[in-house]
Amino acid sequence: MHALDPLHVDDDVAAAVNTVLATVLGHRLEEAEAVDPLFAEDLAGRVARFTLGGGRRMRARLCWWGLRAAGGGAPQAESALGVAGALELVQTCALIQDDVMDGSALRRGRPAVHVELNEQYVTLRRDRPCGTFGGAGAVLAGDLALVWADDAFAEATAGSPAAAPAAAVWRSMRAELVAGQYLDLHAQATANRSAARALRSAVLKTALYSMERPMVLGATLAGGSPDALAALAAAGRCAGLAFQLHDDLQGVFGDPDSTGKPVGEDLRQGRPTYLLAVARERCEAAGDRNGLRVLEKLTGAPCKAGDDDDVRRAREVLDLGGARAQVAAEVERLCRRGEEALAGAPLDRPAASRLVRLLREACGLRPGGTADTARESGPATGTAAETGRATGTGRVSGPATCATAGEYRRPAGATGEPGRAAEPMTAVDDALMGDPR
Repeated sequence: MHALDPLHVDDDVAAAVNTVLATVLGHRLEEAEAVDPLFAEDLAGRVARFTLGGGRRMRARLCWWGLRAAGGGAPQAESALGVAGALELVQTCALIQDDVMDGSALRRGRPAVHVELNEQYVTLRRDRPCGTFGGAGAVLAGDLALVWADDAFAEATAGSPAAAPAAAVWRSMRAELVAGQYLDLHAQATANRSAARALRSAVLKTALYSMERPMVLGATLAGGSPDALAALAAAGRCAGLAFQLHDDLQGVFGDPDSTGKPVGEDLRQGRPTYLLAVARERCEAAGDRNGLRVLEKLTGAPCKAGDDDDVRRAREVLDLGGARAQVAAEVERLCRRGEEALAGAPLDRPAASRLVRLLREACGLRPGGTADTARESGPATGTAAETGRATGTGRVSGPATCATAGEYRRPAGATGEPGRAAEPMTAVDDALMGDPR
């Protein structure tokens, strides 16, 4: 495969990005070895192995198909693949440091980086002023991944006519990711139970970073029109929030063989998710004091992490009380909104269809349109997930329909889906319409 031929990249975006990453990381490892061999082996090598050793390349694929949807092709292919690789390095930073902050032992079915470091240096496992040796080392590994990401982005966009606007999107994305993660930590530390806070954090650290910004970056490199950029942003924000809500469901009810992390970890760590906020609201509305006590024991209290019985009881409250079904319905609604934004936009139709498939895959939606709340979808394999090609034909125009002020509200008189509380869901709508830029 010739990486600069966009039609070949279309067939297997993940493989093309992996090729770029292998080259970039090879250079970075050589530089690290020249700095210090121990640093190169313990940190730089781990960052490279982590980046190349797993992940579905979702953000990278969204970046590529954002480029193609906005009419990009061979002239921008090299830059787009470089930026896609840079996104994967930001994801490496986020995951490594997220595992430290959450105390997660597993990532992608393997020991987390901080766990590996502690196991490698058993004598240094004693607590430090701000954590363990492994935790401190993993923070540095995450920092290194972010430095490499910035370097890769700068190299990929050098000389591009879209370098300046793409850099503005990149800067916003980095700040949003950190802000969202901090809001999440703050809510956990202060036992904040607000659904609005949980949603705001999810929009910043997931919806924007995982979907909206990657697609907009690709379209920006293609020189996409304002209408095309707006449609991709709207679709990404809606589907990105759906992705986070689906991830919350998987964290409680999913299959650890698919997710790569223990089921119930969010509950054990007392993470203030929207799923828990909905469960609390439903318990309060139903006068379920026992359910509230179960949730209260877990919320915002990672230092007194729940045991297996706590997790089992909380799962029952979430399931039997209707929170699981309500959030699953919200995932479907949000993903549909994202599809609607793309359907009426001035985009390449085959590429837009590919984006719809990616968004639905990320949100765990089956072909029939219903959410799979029992298990995570399997990882994309590349070729099988990227069949077909964008041809540059079939454009249609129309306004974006999601996350635009005045357009994203439940119709007056709506009563909600069966099995759900009859409520306007304004917290979700307000979170989507809030513009952090």
